[in-house]
Amino acid sequence: MSPDFQTAPTAQSLSRIALVGNPNTGKSTLFNCLTGLRQKVGNYPGVTVQRKVGRTLVDSTEVEIVDLPGTYSLAATSPDERVVIDSLQGDVEGLDRPELALCIVDATNLQRNLFLAFQVGQLGLPMVLALNYWDSAKKRRIQVDVEGLEKRLGIPVVPISASRAEGVEDLRKAMGRALKDKPLLRSPDFPAAIPEAVLQARSALSEGVEERLSDAAVLRGIFDGDDRVFERAGASDSQIREVFSLSKKALFQGGLNPANAEAVLLYQHIKDTIEPCINKGDGAQLDGSESIDSLLTHKFWGLIAFLSLMYLVFQSVYSWAGPFMDLIDGGKALIQDGVSSLLESWPMIQSLATDGIIEGVGAVVIFLPQILILFFFIALLEDTGYMARAAFLMDKLFSWCGLSGKSFVPLLSSYACAIPGVMATRTIQDPKARLVTILVAPFMSCSARLPVYVLMIGAFIEPKYGAAIAGMVLFAMHFVGLLVAMPFAYLMNKYILKTPPQPFLLELPSYQIPKVRDVFLRMYNQGKEFVVNAGTVIFAITIVIWALLYFPRLDSVADAARTDFLSQVAADRGVSLEASIGLVESEETLQQELEHAVASAYIEQSIMGRMGKAIQPVFDAAGFDWKITVGVIASFPAREVIISTLGIIYSLGGDVDEETGSLRDSLVHQTWSNGPRAGQPIFTIPVVVGIMVFFALCQQCGATLAIIAQETSWRWAAVSFGFMTLLAWLSSILIYQIGTSWF
Repeated sequence: MSPDFQTAPTAQSLSRIALVGNPNTGKSTLFNCLTGLRQKVGNYPGVTVQRKVGRTLVDSTEVEIVDLPGTYSLAATSPDERVVIDSLQGDVEGLDRPELALCIVDATNLQRNLFLAFQVGQLGLPMVLALNYWDSAKKRRIQVDVEGLEKRLGIPVVPISASRAEGVEDLRKAMGRALKDKPLLRSPDFPAAIPEAVLQARSALSEGVEERLSDAAVLRGIFDGDDRVFERAGASDSQIREVFSLSKKALFQGGLNPANAEAVLLYQHIKDTIEPCINKGDGAQLDGSESIDSLLTHKFWGLIAFLSLMYLVFQSVYSWAGPFMDLIDGGKALIQDGVSSLLESWPMIQSLATDGIIEGVGAVVIFLPQILILFFFIALLEDTGYMARAAFLMDKLFSWCGLSGKSFVPLLSSYACAIPGVMATRTIQDPKARLVTILVAPFMSCSARLPVYVLMIGAFIEPKYGAAIAGMVLFAMHFVGLLVAMPFAYLMNKYILKTPPQPFLLELPSYQIPKVRDVFLRMYNQGKEFVVNAGTVIFAITIVIWALLYFPRLDSVADAARTDFLSQVAADRGVSLEASIGLVESEETLQQELEHAVASAYIEQSIMGRMGKAIQPVFDAAGFDWKITVGVIASFPAREVIISTLGIIYSLGGDVDEETGSLRDSLVHQTWSNGPRAGQPIFTIPVVVGIMVFFALCQQCGATLAIIAQETSWRWAAVSFGFMTLLAWLSSILIYQIGTSWF
C-alpha cells in the first residue's frame, strides 16, 4: 500500500463492509462473486427496500458484506437513497455503521462514477475503490494509471472484471489491508464558503442537537436541503429554518449557488484529480454498444425488436412453465390420493390433509416455475444491459399516466401471473412509480383468469355466435384490465399520490455477457424469497378457505342429500325407494353421482355456502344466484378455484375443468328456482359477460395480495383488494342492467 495513504483512527476489528455504487456498474455481480450462496435477502427495518447481506473471507477472517441499493448520489429523494445514506452513517435501527466502504465504479466512466465515491468519502468511512469493466476499458483503449490514481485519491484502487471474476482475489487482499490501515479518500479542497456554511448552520442549533451531528451530516443536509437530517437530531422547525437561511447566506456570500454548489465543486475536483491518470488515446474505439444501440433504440426497429423480445419473455412465462406446473399439479394429486387412502378412517383429518395442507403447499409451489423463468429473463436482460434500453423505448408510451418505461416489463409479466410481475417492480427506483405499478399489475389478465373465460365462452358464446366471435371475445377479455389500468394509474399519480412530472433519467450501460452463475443465483434467491415470505400467507389462506367450505359437517345434511338422490333415482327409473338403493350400490356411475350430491349439499350448508346465500342479494343486481356467489367468494384466494367449486355445487365433483362438457351442460340448463325470475335461465349473455368482467377486474388472488403486502404494506394490499373488488362489482351490475335490455 502506498505510504501516501491517509489513515483513520484505529477502531475495532471489521464486522461489516458496505458495497456501494451507481446502478449498472456491476455491483450485484461483484456481490455474488464475493459471497456466492452465502447471502440472504430481506427488507431493512421499517422500510420495504430490499436488503442483501452476504459473508465472505478476507485474510482468513469472515466478514459481512451489505449490498446497498444502487444510487447516483447521496441526495436522499427516494427510499433507496435514504437507506444508503442512513446505512453509511449508522442511522438504521439495529444495524451498526459499516467499517469499510467498498465502492465500485465503471472504469470507462470514472468522472461520473467518482461523484458518489467522494460523497461517501466525506462521511469519514475508510474506502477501497474497485474499477469494474476493466476488460471493456482495454477494448476501448482507455488507459488508467492505477498506481497514480491510488496516490491522488489516497485509497487502494483495484481493477476488476466482475463478470469474469478477474481481479477479485486482488480486491480481497486490498480489503484485508484496508481493514487494518483504514485508508480515507482525500477530501476535496472546498472554498472557505463551505466550512463557513457548516459553522453558520451549527450556530443555529441548540447545544444538544449540535453535538449529535457531525460536520459531514450537517454538510449533507445543507447540500441536499434535507431537513430530516436535523429533525432526527432533535432540531425544532424554527432551528431548521434558521440553519438553511444562514447556510445559504454564507454560500451566496462566498460566490456559490446553494442549488448546485456541490455538483460544480465536486465534478471540477474529480476532473482535476483523475485527468493526469487517464489516457483515452487518439484512436480510441468504442466497444460496439453505440452501433448496436443505433438499431435497438431506433424509434421503429428498436420497438419491433423490443416487442419481439417481450413476446418471447411473455410466451415463456405463459407457456414454458406449463409442463412444470402440470408436473407439480400431478405430483400433488398423487400425494393427495396416497394420503387420502391412508386417512380414510378419519374423514376430517383426511380432508384437512388433502384439501387443506397439501392443497396449500401446492398453491405455493405451483407458482415457482413462472417466477423462476421470469427472473431468468430479467437477470439476462439486466446483466446484458438491455433492460435500460427497454425502459428508454417504452417511457413515452407510459409517461402520460405517470409511469416510466421501467413499468412495462412488470406489467407484461403480469399477463402470465401478477406475482412475478409485482416482484419485478423492484427494478423501478422511483417509489411512487413502483407503488402505482404494483397496484396496476393485478389488472393485467393473468393466466388464472383464462379457465373462467374458456368455460363461459365455450358454454354460451361459441354455441350461439360461432368460433370466430368466441375467439374475438377471448382476445378482447385480455385487454379489459389494461383499458382500466392506465386511467387508474393516471388518477393515482394525478390526484392521490400527486406525483409531479419527473424527467426519466438513466444511463445506458455497455453490453455485457451475463455470468451464468449470477443468473441462476438470482433465480434461486427470488424463488426462495417467494416460498418463505409469500408462501406462508398463501398456505394460511388456503387452510382458512378449507375450513369455511368444510364446517359444519352435519350427518343430517348427508342423510337428507342421500334421501333426495335416492328418491330422484327411484322416480327416474320407475322403481321403489328400496330398489333404488340396490341400483346405486350396483352402478359405479350412480355411486359417483351420489358422492357428488352429498358434497354439493355439504357445500351449501357450509359456512362458505351460508355466506354465499347471505351475500347473494348484493350480487342479485348483477344476475348472480347463490351458487355463482359461492363460487365468487371461494375464488377470492385464487380465481381458478371457481371451476372446481361450481363442479361440486352442481353435483359433478371437484375434478372438473373448463373443458368438461358436463359442467358446461349443467350451466346451460340452470334456471332460477324462485322469485320473479323463476323458471328463467340463470346464465344469460349479460350474466356471462358480467362474470367474465368481474373476474377480469376483481382482486381474487391471495398470493398476489400477499406479495403486494410484502412489497408495500398490508394497507396498500387492502386498498388494492377493496378498489378492484368494488370496481368489478359495479362493472358486472352495469353490464347486466344494460345487457338485459338487449338480450
